Amino acid sequence: MIPAKLKPGDEIRIIAPSGSLSRVRPDIFESAHELLKEQGFKVTFSSNCREIDMFQSSSVRSRVDDIHEAFSDNNVKAVMACIGGFNVNQILPYIDYSLIRSNPKILCGYSDITALLHAVYAETGLVTYHAPHLTGLGFTVEREYTLKSFTDCLMYDDPFSVLPSGIAKNYTVIQHGSCEGEIIGGNLCTLNLLQGTPYMPDIRNKILFLEDDNIMGDYFVCEFDRNFQSLLQLSGADSIKGIVFGRFEESCKMSEEVVRMIIKDKVPPDIPVVFGVDFGHVFPMISFPIGGRAGLSANDDKVDILITAH
Repeated sequence: MIPAKLKPGDEIRIIAPSGSLSRVRPDIFESAHELLKEQGFKVTFSSNCREIDMFQSSSVRSRVDDIHEAFSDNNVKAVMACIGGFNVNQILPYIDYSLIRSNPKILCGYSDITALLHAVYAETGLVTYHAPHLTGLGFTVEREYTLKSFTDCLMYDDPFSVLPSGIAKNYTVIQHGSCEGEIIGGNLCTLNLLQGTPYMPDIRNKILFLEDDNIMGDYFVCEFDRNFQSLLQLSGADSIKGIVFGRFEESCKMSEEVVRMIIKDKVPPDIPVVFGVDFGHVFPMISFPIGGRAGLSANDDKVDILITAH
């Protein structure tokens, strides 16, 4: 189930299902708000999005009420998280997924929002979007690239290619091959929080898009390695069709050599694996559909990624 695409004049509702909007720097808020208005969107804010507590978030009830209000409002065409955080998984059991299923619309964000995107997809079949939340649109590093991918994915139906940004320059082939399949993924440690719950989507025959941010400092590589191993121990992981790793902050020390060591003896040698694609806790960043489809080809030093259904 793919929601209706955005068009100029549509209303985007900003919610805070994880961190509070009060956490967002005023200059970043203004920059993102202006950008969305320049694209012709009407931007509104949920009733409780600025509520804040000792966890830099708000009550479960407040966050759930704002989600229900956004999906119940026929004027709202897209629901966008304001920022990530650490606790969106708290609200998953309290969401009325039948309400969302009956009122399908765009839901987007990344980082901690990864858990919400996959829960909604798993419970309703609605395609969701690993895409900039409000804060992500406020940073100006190659923002034209971020905005183009956002509009390609959320405003148009046509297939679109994922091409390297000026910062990435090229994507790295780790393993050769080609495949076509459904996408799941995003922030790896957050996705793993869903294991053993009703909110974890079936991993069989999927293309994984994976990234993570450095909250572990010098232990990042070890943490990523074990989180990746945990994901691959799920039932059906032996049928994964391909893996796309994002770009990582320099402090993560995720080089090509490290990625090769991480996948060694874990990943079948006949599936395509690429590294350094423009998504993660870096800018600029692409948008891609959770539950949508993609084609992936990695041959010699050439990577082709085509988002075919979104």
